[in-house]
Formats: sequence, C-alpha cells, structure tokens
Amino acid sequence: MTNSEKYNGWTNYATWRVNLELFDGYDMQHEKVTPNYIQGIAEDHIEFSSEPGIARDYAMAFLNDVNWYEIAQHLNEEVE
Repeated sequence: MTNSEKYNGWTNYATWRVNLELFDGYDMQHEKVTPNYIQGIAEDHIEFSSEPGIARDYAMAFLNDVNWYEIAQHLNEEVE
C-alpha cells in the first residue's frame, strides 16, 4: 500500500491511526482547532512518553505522513 491510498475512509494509514490512537474521543471543549495545534499535541505526546532514540525518531517520522488538516476538520465537525 502506498501513502496515497485511502485507509478506512481517511487519507492514509498514518492519518487514520493517529486519529484513532490520539484523538478518538478527545474532548476539544467546544473550541475550534487548527492542524498545527493537533500536530503539536501529537508531537508532544511522543516526546513526553518515549525515550530519545530510534523508536522516537521513527514515531516522529511517521507523523510526517499525517493529514493534519483532515483530523482538525473532523474534530471541528464533532464540536459543531
């Protein structure tokens, strides 16, 4: 599978997985979020929940394939 193929209705596997693992059921407290805001949440989560090294590097690289706009749009639609 390439990164350009849809996965479970999402842009790709990385977008689906990050949304599922980090943001599914995440309470945005009735505020609009931006793609940069949620990307920061994901990066902080990886940074603070893992030790420096190759595993963290791979996790951070995985985030490069995430469509942050799509997740933000989805979260904002849930708030409305």
